[in-house]
Amino acid sequence: MFTMKRGFWLFVVALLAAVGTARGQAGLSPQPPATIFIIRHAEKLTDGRQDLSETGYKRAALLPTLFTGTRTDLPVPQFLFATHLSKHSNRPVETLTPLAAALKVPIDSMVMNDDYAMLAKELLSGKYAGKVVLVAWHHGKIPQLATALRAQPPYTPWPAEQFDRVWRIDYKDGKAVLTDLPQGL
Repeated sequence: MFTMKRGFWLFVVALLAAVGTARGQAGLSPQPPATIFIIRHAEKLTDGRQDLSETGYKRAALLPTLFTGTRTDLPVPQFLFATHLSKHSNRPVETLTPLAAALKVPIDSMVMNDDYAMLAKELLSGKYAGKVVLVAWHHGKIPQLATALRAQPPYTPWPAEQFDRVWRIDYKDGKAVLTDLPQGL
């Protein structure tokens, strides 16, 4: 009896190993998120301080109206990402804070602004498969972030005075499709 059970389990382990090898040889990559949104942080002060301006705080306060299910083209995010605090700014986190509170979703701000490729690798790792993700970033790296997410940016560089856009990246049949949407706030 023991030998038969042992033989059965050895067979199962060998079969699972063969399936894993076949998946790797077939080049199957992890499933991407269903949708990734990229936004620029809200408006900043123009006097050299690194905070959001009054207009920026108003935009941040209105983000929950965009991403809590009122617009069919902007489904509710399940994960929020922002650039890590730098000596220059914490504006991406400040921008997402009201939305995070409304959704009761934490903001992951562990990735530095220049490490957008690392964020893209994390988002495409399969960990967020089928999910909706929102990223707030600095405008200077947003086109490169979109490219690292396998999408074609509609313009590069991101215009310096543009704060009211949402880049929506949907993954369909293994291809990233980017749509440039107005926030309308």
